[in-house]
Amino acid sequence: MTEKASEEDRKTRLTVLVALGANLVIAVAKAVGGLIATSPALLSEAAHSVADSLNEVFLLAALHRSRKPADRKHPFGYGKERFFWSLLAAVGIFVMGGCFSFFQAFEAFTSGGQEESHTGYVVGLAVLGVALVAEGSSLIRAVHQVRAQPGDGIGSDPALRTVLAEDSTAVLGVLLAAGGMALHMVTGHIEWEAGASLVIGLLLVYVAYGLGRSARDQLIGEAVDPDLRSGIHELLDAQDEIDYVAALHTMRLGMDSTLVAARIDLAPGIDSERLELVSERIKGEVRERWPEADQVFLDVVEAPQGVRH
Repeated sequence: MTEKASEEDRKTRLTVLVALGANLVIAVAKAVGGLIATSPALLSEAAHSVADSLNEVFLLAALHRSRKPADRKHPFGYGKERFFWSLLAAVGIFVMGGCFSFFQAFEAFTSGGQEESHTGYVVGLAVLGVALVAEGSSLIRAVHQVRAQPGDGIGSDPALRTVLAEDSTAVLGVLLAAGGMALHMVTGHIEWEAGASLVIGLLLVYVAYGLGRSARDQLIGEAVDPDLRSGIHELLDAQDEIDYVAALHTMRLGMDSTLVAARIDLAPGIDSERLELVSERIKGEVRERWPEADQVFLDVVEAPQGVRH
């Protein structure tokens, strides 16, 4: 692992730890406040924070396991562990956050809820106020780190993206829960809180779907972004020894690891001894320009008639 990658991992780990600490404290506060206020919206938010806390544990495991060195069983390393644990985090958001929020909304709509005291409302809204500050602080840190990253191609971090999505939905969820409780307090109708729980559930399901789809794409072999692929193709095509690039395939293996496999037709007159030297030089140029392209394979083929330069 390069020094730069190690530093990025350290920053991401700190961001995840900050989010984990905030969510653990907030989950307890929301659960206690929700029970005191008998608030379905606040209990939904408590489930949301519990789900986020467990997901942060998944992400810490991803950061640790994805940096294991390659071995005989995994010759390309363990980079895709990052994507696997991010997928589990998405499932956690859906099951523990979304489904529990739907349950709270259904129960409130069908039971009519309990009579709440003024103290219960005050406690619930105070808890949400503290939660908003904590979740907002964690979100600001995540946004700051995401903006410092090189874009949405090979450098994008699924662990960091998950934290950003969780913190964003947490802030929005707190605002929805507070709105539902306030309207319930003013009107006396628990349907406002039930509706807030329903919207929170829909929001969590939407986020879980987006994160899960991204992790799925990466696990089944997502190519690098088009600009990077185009750059590699242009470099190969510009080599004097390469007559024709028949095919170029790429796949992300991890945060800073990419597989590049190209089928090329060499110019006439290159013997087998020179072929090895040319191949190693071209691979070296690709790795030097794109350090993340650490697995480069060149397959020499004969170009079809009519496509030679």
